[in-house]
Amino acid sequence: MSEFSKPKIIPRENLDFGLDGDIPKYWIANDPMKTRFFDAMSLTFPEGERSFIKSVRAFKHKITDPQLIAEVKAFTRQEAQHGIAHQKYNDRLKEQGVEVDKLEKIYRSLLTFQMKVCSDNLNLALTAAAEHTTAIMCYGVVGMGKKELFQQFDHRMRALYTWHSIEELEHKAVAFDVMSRHSTIGYFRRSLILLVLSFNFFCLTFYLMNSMLRSDGFSIWRRATMWPSFLWWLFKPMTGFISQLTWHYLQWFKPGFHPWKNDEVAPFYHEWMAALKTENNDPVKATNKFYTDLANT
Repeated sequence: MSEFSKPKIIPRENLDFGLDGDIPKYWIANDPMKTRFFDAMSLTFPEGERSFIKSVRAFKHKITDPQLIAEVKAFTRQEAQHGIAHQKYNDRLKEQGVEVDKLEKIYRSLLTFQMKVCSDNLNLALTAAAEHTTAIMCYGVVGMGKKELFQQFDHRMRALYTWHSIEELEHKAVAFDVMSRHSTIGYFRRSLILLVLSFNFFCLTFYLMNSMLRSDGFSIWRRATMWPSFLWWLFKPMTGFISQLTWHYLQWFKPGFHPWKNDEVAPFYHEWMAALKTENNDPVKATNKFYTDLANT
């Protein structure tokens, strides 16, 4: 996809995902590990999205390009909506006995320390790297034909993550564009920052997963026996949920990289958008239609 064919960033507000409904505790085929993997990411989203907004807005006074100004505003509105939706889901986790407040406090302390210790340039680069990582994972969620996985999702959570993924793909280049035009971050620091962020992501996610599984009542031994098959699902060569994204991940390290040089949107993006329009902006019905059509192709 060329840089000129990127989609418009569209904040979609006040969508109803039915998060107050009867969503199962383990909403991915009754699988605790896969469910808690996505739940661990959900725990980080409200605070993480706020930090992304702050890091980009720290450069607001430097941005003069009207298009980028508009994109930053739309990025901010999208990220704010993501935080609101996932906070609502995180409240469900609290009702399940997960120590949401404690885990959010730990993550908030880490982010606060980072924002204070790191310069505005470094914080922006960390956001750009996080947006790259998020975008390719969203591509894994929606765009890589993982029909068997997403047919197993509870339909409301599938809608939540599909909507979130679509919007992450829409604004995936905003932080990068601000960084490349208005910061002092060059190629080598950009490359190192992604490596550091990737290591920290897995350390944090696995820590949160383990904490949630402990709250669920799984013993140390039981948890130890559950990790190998889950890690194989994530990292098995070529077809693991993470390993299948290796080529997209590595594009970051190419000189001259730009997020829109990676074709991570078409054609599924347009199909979901069409389904959303057909279903009168009901994200659950639209996503059901989208995945039903995908399964039949």
